[in-house]
Amino acid sequence: MKSLHYILALTCCLLTWGVAAQQTPAPEQSTSILVMGGTAHLGTGDVLKDAAIGFRNGKIDFVGFAQDADRARYDEVIMAHGQHVYPGFIAPNSTLGLQEIGAVRATRDDRETGTFKPHVRSVIAFNTDSEVTPTVRTNGVLMGQITPRGGTISGSSGIVHFDGWNWEDAAIRMVDGIHLNWPRTHHRHRTDGTVDIKKRKTYDQELQEITHFFESAQAYAQHPKRNATSKKDLRQEAMRGLFDGSIRLYVHADDIRQITEAVHFKRAIGIPEVTIVGGYDAPLVADLLRDNGVSVMVRRVHELPRYAEDDVSLPFRIPKQLEDEGVLYCLQNAGDMEHMGTRNLPFYAGTAHAYGLTYEQAVRSVTLNAARILGIDDQCGSIETGKDATLFISEGDALDMMTNRLSHAFIQGRSIDLDNRQRELYRKYQSKYGAPLLD
Repeated sequence: MKSLHYILALTCCLLTWGVAAQQTPAPEQSTSILVMGGTAHLGTGDVLKDAAIGFRNGKIDFVGFAQDADRARYDEVIMAHGQHVYPGFIAPNSTLGLQEIGAVRATRDDRETGTFKPHVRSVIAFNTDSEVTPTVRTNGVLMGQITPRGGTISGSSGIVHFDGWNWEDAAIRMVDGIHLNWPRTHHRHRTDGTVDIKKRKTYDQELQEITHFFESAQAYAQHPKRNATSKKDLRQEAMRGLFDGSIRLYVHADDIRQITEAVHFKRAIGIPEVTIVGGYDAPLVADLLRDNGVSVMVRRVHELPRYAEDDVSLPFRIPKQLEDEGVLYCLQNAGDMEHMGTRNLPFYAGTAHAYGLTYEQAVRSVTLNAARILGIDDQCGSIETGKDATLFISEGDALDMMTNRLSHAFIQGRSIDLDNRQRELYRKYQSKYGAPLLD
């Protein structure tokens, strides 16, 4: 009976937690808007001072200097002098919306049982009512790639914006790729206080299973078009797009041998679009990646090096190394407490800027570069005419945790609510203890 009472109490707490500070999705853009006078970081590597950005019906229709803008064409003018305008930041390889409270199993939905699960679509599990998402939007992260975990093939990821009544409203792209966790080639073996690197005995078998699965999927994809009565294999159907380039293969790998063998696998099987996710050793094989058109989602830069002999600042410098080598890359946040830590994504770009990237390159690493890898750069990722009006205005530097403070944010032209539970709690206890009230 006590267990039943505990479960009921926990359920009530979760329901109360989920209802407390939810923002209603914004209505469709009904009035045209012109943002005047700010410094616009376009995401393309270009910056406009004293800029003007106009948008209507969810699309950008003017990008230029304030002196050239026709204010009479717009219903509303937002003066942004002294502020900065950015494209909405994009969070790749994220479990945001797939889990809420890590310690409560009922709120985690980021993985399914099984080894090869390409047909599992993570986007349908995306929770638009998550309380974590508003804390992420507050820092300018307005879109994300919702990605499954676990198994050899985790499933398929989808791309969403962070303002919708349900996952169908939020979806930008239902399926953008399949996620393959490349097996580890070696492991560390400790004997008498020394560490030996030894090859994993199961590696060859695991690689053989992966190769067989992909070869079977390739043969299935090449089969003549089936009629309505033919039996379909859901797993093989999900793999079809890999071979014609309509979806991408994301290979989660960090070690140099994993990365090298993944690139050889791409060529052997004939997969047009491949991205390495993690890529700690990617700069060591940059020529191989660049020559084979393989991009990289760089592992979290705010962490210690993987190896004791590496310089402590090495994770900070990986984006600069890939930039210099001409490898397409973007930043991501996979790791411990990743869903709530997504709000720190802009500051990873700030760290990469401090360790070698130019400021506009750093902005591009969480905007247009990410959009290109995800295959959505035709509609978002930069401030350009014809693209979605997904952008925000910050009173300070959006890559600096001390000064980034959003005054306005728009997703497809809709003006979104920037409040969140953390701000609500601050206001609550500020009234009790009389602390200074922050905006």
